[in-house]
Amino acid sequence: MGLSANSFVIADDHPLFRGAMRQTLETGYPGAKIEEAGSLDEVVQQLENNDGIDLVLFDLTMPGVRGFSGLMYLRAQYPMVPIVVVSASEEAPVVRRCMEFGASGFIPKSLGIEAIREAVSVVLDGDQWLPEDVDGASGEDSEISDLVSRLASLTPQQVRVLMMLSEGLLNKQIAYELSVSEATVKAHVSAILQKLNVDSRTQAVIAASKIEQGQWQAVLSDGD
Repeated sequence: MGLSANSFVIADDHPLFRGAMRQTLETGYPGAKIEEAGSLDEVVQQLENNDGIDLVLFDLTMPGVRGFSGLMYLRAQYPMVPIVVVSASEEAPVVRRCMEFGASGFIPKSLGIEAIREAVSVVLDGDQWLPEDVDGASGEDSEISDLVSRLASLTPQQVRVLMMLSEGLLNKQIAYELSVSEATVKAHVSAILQKLNVDSRTQAVIAASKIEQGQWQAVLSDGD
């Protein structure tokens, strides 16, 4: 450990936690370049402005993120950048969702400094990392597993459109937010319906909410 070439993004809306994580990384990786982000938009900005990011440490509950949408978007938009979820939740369904949506690891916020450094080291070496006492194996029915796979097939722009549909935005509002035409939005919505195998916008939002249920319950109890 201790290579100076590493570059990290710490994505969390709590400055105190970002500071603690920065200290942990600086001790294990002297000379590393460490950026911070407090929202999904800031994470995207860091990834756009900095080439060669080796790892993003990503909290699920930040401004601009609903459920697993932030993770889904980042994995689709930046498939070559490893993302480790750092969460106050340690519930098995949340861990499974994160790994199914392409996370390279899952670090509970209750973890000690040495364990966090070990997790980062393992992921930087190209492997996945989970705490020993956390079960990331899928124990869900085939319908949910199929839905997760379908959601994971959405493009970055389709993920953004689905997020906005979940917020109740109309096509013209989504078009304005994304700086595209209404026809483009309609094409995205049609593709989303086809990929999720549903017949309406409402059914698409309901499908997405099924995936989020376990995560929202965890968020409500973790004090974020």
